Amino acid sequence: MNVLITGANGQLAKEIQRTLKNYDHTVTALDKEALDISDINSVKEAFSKCNPGIVMNCAAYNLVDKSEEDFDAAFKVNASGVKNLALVSRENNAFLIHYSTDYVFDGTKEDYYKEEDNPNPISKYGESKLSGERFLAEESDNFLLFRLSWVFGQGKQNFLYRLTEWAKKNRVLRIVCDQISVPTYTKDIASLTMFAISKGLRGVYHLTNSGYASKYEVARYFMERFGLDNLILPVRSDYFPSPARRPYFSAMSNNKLSKDLNVDIPYWKLGIDRYVEIMLEREEI
Repeated sequence: MNVLITGANGQLAKEIQRTLKNYDHTVTALDKEALDISDINSVKEAFSKCNPGIVMNCAAYNLVDKSEEDFDAAFKVNASGVKNLALVSRENNAFLIHYSTDYVFDGTKEDYYKEEDNPNPISKYGESKLSGERFLAEESDNFLLFRLSWVFGQGKQNFLYRLTEWAKKNRVLRIVCDQISVPTYTKDIASLTMFAISKGLRGVYHLTNSGYASKYEVARYFMERFGLDNLILPVRSDYFPSPARRPYFSAMSNNKLSKDLNVDIPYWKLGIDRYVEIMLEREEI
């Protein structure tokens, strides 16, 4: 089957490309220059060239703080772009996989968010992602929507890599302790996505590793596993003033996905263990 991947240069898209090498698919992975999903003509052209049966949308505007001052840029990709993909996928009978975020929730529940909980974003970034979700549901019923959180994997586009960079320059690191969610490994996202496709799942799912932690707890665990002995101090979010508000507790339950696939989804610490092992072997950090 022909598979089209958008946002080809992102850490998740690259992991999906590596995973798909184990499958008998013809893969076309396009970056923003080759496919601007906010331009419906660009989307139609890409479809006409590769005739995809499956579309995996990894394109996103992920600049959370910048979205507060440039909402149009975020909406253009995260909402209008998703609408374009949904429309053209429907016209071409293609199955669309789209990835969203825990930032569609406000973080006030104080318990795991489930798929049926009502979203209530507190940032412009979250608003743009929720608009994309709604456009998708309005335009198609042939889709999988996965909400992700605190994604990390091979590459430089994640919190764990930034920790190693900060550690090189600072003996003492101050990390927020009042933002809690689920670190989620790209390898698990990619493998569970393919498993869900093979099982014919449709609709909305929370795709995260299991458990939850604060950013401070994640930093301490990662630094210890990576062999770095910097002093890590917990601070509240207001220690680092930022334009966008972040939810305090946005951990999502993966029980629905685990049940429908009949699999145990790895704990977040196991994801970090595997990530560290690979990165040390390849000396990519």
